[in-house]
Formats: sequence, C-alpha cells, structure tokens
Amino acid sequence: MAIFSDLIENIMEVFMDDFSVYGKTFDGCLENLEKVLQRCKEVDLVLNWEKCHFMVREGIELGHKVSERGIEVDRAKIDVIEQLPSPANLKALRSFLGHAGFYRRFIKNFSFARPLSNLLAKDTAFVFDDACLEAFHTLKKALVTTPIIQPPDWNAPFEIMCNASDYAVGAVLGQSKDRKHHAISYVSKTMTGPQLNYSTTENELLAVIFAIDKFRSYLIGAKVIIYTDHAALKYLLTKKDAKPRLIRWVLLLQEFDIEIRDKKGVENSVVTKSQPWYADLVNYMVPGYVPKEVDKRKLVHDSQFYLWDDPYLYKLCVDGLLRRCIHACEVPQILDRCHSPSYGGHYGAYQTHAKIWQSGFYWPNMYDDAKEFVRRCSRCQQQGSINPRDAMPLTSNLHLDVFDVWGIDFMGPFRKCGDKEYILIAVDYVSKWVEALPCSAAD
Repeated sequence: MAIFSDLIENIMEVFMDDFSVYGKTFDGCLENLEKVLQRCKEVDLVLNWEKCHFMVREGIELGHKVSERGIEVDRAKIDVIEQLPSPANLKALRSFLGHAGFYRRFIKNFSFARPLSNLLAKDTAFVFDDACLEAFHTLKKALVTTPIIQPPDWNAPFEIMCNASDYAVGAVLGQSKDRKHHAISYVSKTMTGPQLNYSTTENELLAVIFAIDKFRSYLIGAKVIIYTDHAALKYLLTKKDAKPRLIRWVLLLQEFDIEIRDKKGVENSVVTKSQPWYADLVNYMVPGYVPKEVDKRKLVHDSQFYLWDDPYLYKLCVDGLLRRCIHACEVPQILDRCHSPSYGGHYGAYQTHAKIWQSGFYWPNMYDDAKEFVRRCSRCQQQGSINPRDAMPLTSNLHLDVFDVWGIDFMGPFRKCGDKEYILIAVDYVSKWVEALPCSAAD
C-alpha cells in the first residue's frame, strides 16, 4: 500500500493483494489507469495478466460482486454452498457455517441459525435433529436470495434499525434516498448466558449498543438516526443507580452524534415491539381470540369495563368516564408532560397522577409510575423543598457606617516581585472601597 499511498481513495482502492482503479468517466478512468500502471513500472511491480480486467462495469472483489447496482454475493460461491448436503459431523458443520458467515452481512436475522451454532458448544453431542435441518435449509435459502446492498453515501446520515428477541439481537444499517431505504449491512448475534437474563429494556439497549459497536467505522463523525424504543434509551441515560454495564453503554453512546426516533412496529418491520398490556383484551373483544394461558373467566369479566373504538381501547373508570388505555412506550412522554408542563412548575406524585387522570389517560399502576418518575426527576432533586431542619438561620442586617466593617483576605501566591508574592485585600462592607497591600507571606 505504501507504493500507492498518494493515490489511494483518490483514483484507486487496495484490498489485500488486489486493487481497483476507478473514474467518473471513461476518459477519466483511462487517465487514472495510466497513472497506476506508470507507478507499477517505476517500482518494477509485476502484475498477473490473467487476473487483470480492464474497463469493466462489474467485477469480483474479495468474494463479492461489485457493480453500479451495488454489492452482491459471488454467485459461483453460493452455487457451491447450495449443493452441500446436510452436515454429518462437527467438521462439516463448521465448514458450512464458516462459508455462510462470510456473507452474513447480506442476511437479515442470521440468528435463525442458532440451532446449528448450539451444536458447536463444548461437551454437546452432535444430534442433527429437525430444528437443525430446518435452520440448515433456511440458511441456504437465505444465501440464494440475498439482496443487493448499497455502498454508503458519506454525505448522508446513517440509519440503524434494531431488533431484540428473547435470545438474539440484530440490526440493519442503511440510508434513505428518494424516500426509499437502502440497506448497507446486516448484523446479528445470539445472546450469551448472562445476556439471556437481561430484562426486556436491557435487551433493546443491548441491540443498540451491539449495532453501534459493529458499525463504528461507518458512524464515526457522521449523523446517526437510530430507530428503536425511545423510552429504553431514556431509561439508560437517566437511571440513578446504574450498573457498571449501563455506565459503559452510556460512555459508548456519547462518542457518536445520534438521534433516537421511535417508530411503530407496523412501519418498522425490523424493530420488535413488546405487546401492550391490553393485548389480550383487544384480541378477545375484536376477533374473539382467547390465548390458552389466559384465564377466560377473568378476561370476560374484565372486558365489561373496556370499550374498543378502532384504533384505541378505552377503560370505563370508577368516576364513570372513559379514558384511553396507554401503551408502555407512551408512558414516559405523558409523565413528563403532566409532571412539568410548559405553563407550570414540577408537580408532586399526587398532583402528577391527578393531571394524567384529568387528561383522559389510563394504564395500570399509574400512581406508582408517577411517584417513581417524580423521585427520579433531576430538577426536582436539585431544587426540591428544603427541610426546615436543614434551612440556614436568618440573620438581621445591622446599621453600619462607612469603614466600620471590613472584609479581609489574602490572594496568591503570584509570581514574585522582589520578595512579595501575596496581596492582602480589604473591602469595606458599605462603600465597597478596596485597599490592596503586597505581602511576602500570607499570615
């Protein structure tokens, strides 16, 4: 690379032991090619003629097909993988996953290969059951139908859409152009043992951090828009008793210029949203479906106090008024608006709960959530009411004349002037008259 150091990223790119020369026009490409060949001639660099391809619109680079359409998989390699039989042992399984993993950036939700990955665990018997066979065929089908991904536009913001399930996290890096989303890369991974114990909120945050870490080379210095649960990120940034793991996540996020946007699951197929607390009620009231694990008698009884008016569910409360049922992702915003409205100060838990009630909203444990929100409010903690026990005692002002009372203090040390390096300052309390005297010591 040192041979072409002044040409790289201007007229050519070097990939391992291959390089490509490019240009915006045919004539410009010829001029750039002449410069590169002249440089090879000057340093006696011999090129393999059989591997040289001149003035082409597409070509194979590091196992990928690059063209004006974007970046695709090398069809010759995919055809070989497609003909592979089911693995009969660990060696064959590792070989297959290695070949498939080379193109995992093209595959959305690569974590469906989890049954195959589990066979590679230590002290695990090799049993290629139906789940493994299904994952094997699904992975081969995904390789055959891989999409064409686009190279990044460094002048446009990047968009990340995250996904978290019970056992895996994944993300898509892309950019929007002409109101269409173009994928740049897909990443995913299965969770390790400790990560499987994370809460739902932490799983969503883990997906964000995993995506930021994987796409770091793209995102440094660029505007980044992340589509995920806004409440989850707010939880991370405002958690008072944060664990060391959460603190590390905060520090990682602060390195990037990110903007968090909440997008509905209907609009964003990549993001997996948790079901609202009233999902069973809606499923029963609209299509009449009752999940097996739900107590049907209780569900029928509770449904008497709810009204479905598409697309909202309303609760008939004890005061006889209907209030709209709120999804968990909307709760933080409502709490914020009712606790600290633009026209008033920060209310306490009881008043905040009353404001929510008056606004026509309902969800279970409203008062507890309001109380916790107020307790965590940073401004309330800084400017909350002072306990009379801790209040400073009041002192009355005495009648003073000019030069009756002085405030005296030393300043320094300063750079020596002779043997003086301190200044004695005296200020009259009434007139604010100042006297200054140089001193050799502050005593």
